[in-house]
Amino acid sequence: MQERLFTPGPTEVRAELLNELARPQLHHRTEEFVQLYDSIQAYLKQLLFTENPVLLFTSSSTGAMEAAVTNGVKKRCLNLVNGAFGERWHEIAVMNGVPCDKLEIEWDKAIKPELVDEALASGKYDALTLVFNDTSTGVLNPLAEISEVMKKYDEVLFFVDAVSAMGGVEIRVDEWGIDMCLAGLQKAFGLPAGLAVASVSERLLARAREVEPRSYYFNLPLMYKYHQQSQTPVTPAIPQMFALKKQLEDIVEGEGIEKRFKRHQEMAAVVQEWALKHFDIYPEEGYWSPTITCILNTRDISVGDLNRELVNKYACRIASGYGKLKEKCFRIAHMGDLNLIDIKGLLAAIEDILGL
Repeated sequence: MQERLFTPGPTEVRAELLNELARPQLHHRTEEFVQLYDSIQAYLKQLLFTENPVLLFTSSSTGAMEAAVTNGVKKRCLNLVNGAFGERWHEIAVMNGVPCDKLEIEWDKAIKPELVDEALASGKYDALTLVFNDTSTGVLNPLAEISEVMKKYDEVLFFVDAVSAMGGVEIRVDEWGIDMCLAGLQKAFGLPAGLAVASVSERLLARAREVEPRSYYFNLPLMYKYHQQSQTPVTPAIPQMFALKKQLEDIVEGEGIEKRFKRHQEMAAVVQEWALKHFDIYPEEGYWSPTITCILNTRDISVGDLNRELVNKYACRIASGYGKLKEKCFRIAHMGDLNLIDIKGLLAAIEDILGL
């Protein structure tokens, strides 16, 4: 039986989008490919409220994270950590030999603007990494407020992991001065895994031309050179591009961008209310994610057993806590093309299994 995914990636994919993967292949140096690339570009710019180019990475989001720090740091990078994926960005920088420091706080707390201001006032850094919506914790960091602080520090490039937010939460790249805003398709886009997208500012491209190349595959000046021809340096995941174009059409011209964001908020509110009634929510109040709720396991249930029952009885799957939060929490994703009926059905199934 096909499982219905309420996991924070990969997420449920509509049949219409899966059908796009079966289209006949295009050669990536043809006019047809150029048209495909350009249409994707136009839609992504609308979704992200940006005039910046949005590059396509045939990799997971981790590849785009690596591109940010390997291309965009000349002096030193500050990695803000309040979850597993902030920690990942720091590990990427360290393993690539990029000079960096880690500023870590408790994982159930949000990164506050004043903390960022204090750290950058030292003058030590020319780049900052932030996870907007950490998939491991369900914390939504206050990106818009932090962006106001960033405007005080012109020399500091701003890199944002929007992996589990993009496509489900409003992100105003240009207004907020984000130099790279990246995400994978297998989360709030509701698409198959295999592609990541990242808006790239002229400031970042200028910095990348000054930095000694650390990578070929993730070399931003090379990617941008091909982008200007509506192409990619190497053969991309063309089937995923067909699916991305179809989904972007449906988001922009079908459901509507603002309505999509509102639907995610409505689903989140239902799960959050349920979590407070039966368990508790892991992050501090006021910083709860619109796309994933990390629920504190106050009843000390076996999350593994719950998931097995969900799969066997209802063909649904949720996620345990990530890393050090395994079994201490469980995570319910409410992102992509799920709706309120889906969410309420899942919660009823969990109540049945647990006898709530």
